[in-house]
Amino acid sequence: MDKYITDERTGWKYELVGDYYLPVEMPMDKALERMPERRACQAAGAMKAILEADVQLPAEEETPYRIGRFGRAHAAYLKCTQINVFSQLAAEGRLSSYLAQLDEQANSMLDLMIRQMADREGVTEQLKTTDQMEWVRRMNSIRNRAEEIINSNLIYF
Repeated sequence: MDKYITDERTGWKYELVGDYYLPVEMPMDKALERMPERRACQAAGAMKAILEADVQLPAEEETPYRIGRFGRAHAAYLKCTQINVFSQLAAEGRLSSYLAQLDEQANSMLDLMIRQMADREGVTEQLKTTDQMEWVRRMNSIRNRAEEIINSNLIYF
């Protein structure tokens, strides 16, 4: 098999990586078509769009993996900003397992951080029985801060 091939119809150049050909170069007109989409993904307000994006994951493994919101958000981030990593993981058949593992890690970190922050800030069951609205306010604040930490350190790095 050739190390590099070119599709005459589209003009795309591909490199053999393992058993798969991955795109390495596209014609300039195709690159210019993709630029506005790429800039939109990296814009300041695009994180909400990434969270709501419908990322199609290739069906590569026989074992079904449960990929939650953190895994889907990371997949959208990779697809938008690091397409080479996304393509390589998909080509090697490791994308679903990687995203499932990352999602599980993020959820366990979230639970641990919420418990630790609640203990540190004195948000207890006693507060919940005496002043429910204050308990809800504090727990929502804690959850939002913990999610922001996880998003910045694990999901959108």
